[in-house]
Amino acid sequence: MRFLFAALAAMFVAHSALAEDRVAGIETTIQGQVDAFLAEDASAAFSFASPNIKRLFGTPERFGLMVRNGYPMVWAPSKVRFLELRRQGQLLFQKVLFVDQNGAPHVLEYNMMQTENGWLIDGVEYLAAPPVGV
Repeated sequence: MRFLFAALAAMFVAHSALAEDRVAGIETTIQGQVDAFLAEDASAAFSFASPNIKRLFGTPERFGLMVRNGYPMVWAPSKVRFLELRRQGQLLFQKVLFVDQNGAPHVLEYNMMQTENGWLIDGVEYLAAPPVGV
């Protein structure tokens, strides 16, 4: 009985360690892309994109232009905070809070793709935009 408990405990610890590694890898990928945007390095930012995203935009310059114009809070955030990671079937989605240069919060969800070389970003969706006031 003690052996069974020890084996189950070891499996739980191993599973937890793998889950922590997965979360850390995803956060590292997203933060790496954000850091590249902050450095205005579209080529480095493009390297964190999945093959699907690379096919869609074709060049780092077009990708960078799209992010700069369409996602200014991602291009130049004043603050980034990682929220929950959720699984939907085989897909993993990381929620991220971005605070833009005006102090407005934006919650985006990153669709992550695991490859043999690590995690890549396969899409981003707005979940919450700042409220519109009078």
